[in-house]
Amino acid sequence: MSTLLTLLDALDDLSQARDLRERTYRALGDSVVDVGCGSGRAVGELAARGVRAIGVDLDPAMIEVAAERWPAGEFHVADATALPLDDGSVTGYRADKLLHALTEPERAVAEARRVLASNGRAVLAGQDWDTFVIDSDDPGLVRTLVHARADAMPHPRAARRYRNLLLDNGFVDVTVEVHTIVWTGREGLPILANLGEGTWLDEQAARARDDRLFLAVPIFLASGTRAG
Repeated sequence: MSTLLTLLDALDDLSQARDLRERTYRALGDSVVDVGCGSGRAVGELAARGVRAIGVDLDPAMIEVAAERWPAGEFHVADATALPLDDGSVTGYRADKLLHALTEPERAVAEARRVLASNGRAVLAGQDWDTFVIDSDDPGLVRTLVHARADAMPHPRAARRYRNLLLDNGFVDVTVEVHTIVWTGREGLPILANLGEGTWLDEQAARARDDRLFLAVPIFLASGTRAG
């Protein structure tokens, strides 16, 4: 868990990631559930703005870290498809880097509709795991590594379905944006190490030393309104 937490912290600290989080907070209202909250960064930031912020994660260890880091938030261990909330009890729903890890992402979006009040807003954010843009001396190997990593997940291409998932569950005014995070230095190496090791990663480390690393990851952000 410590390795995952270190990686999440490194991602969250990027200025590009902070800007993207700000976009996800827009128009969520005064009571927000962050599903798959991880270490609780979004919950803490929302709570600091006077929002009733509720973090939910299936990992008890993550919830323990989140509650320690962000005591102003409210945290629960729960499944994304069975949230500990009453019908229509929140004005905003946020799920970042979550749906690709679920066996039935459509059930999570249906649950979002259940807990949202009339005209509440749902925001889904995350990457399509088939889409890493990496400069390499061996592009064929890059494709193999990226697809192998994607195939290890329940729904690696969930992000390209965000719009349809929202529409299928009765959301209206659905929009989709794409924001790309770019790494050109050593800070991108932990992301690349998550794809593969050995001589390929050595090549990327050498690129980073020579200021020649290039990694770009498109992040999809979809939002919609729960119809009354």
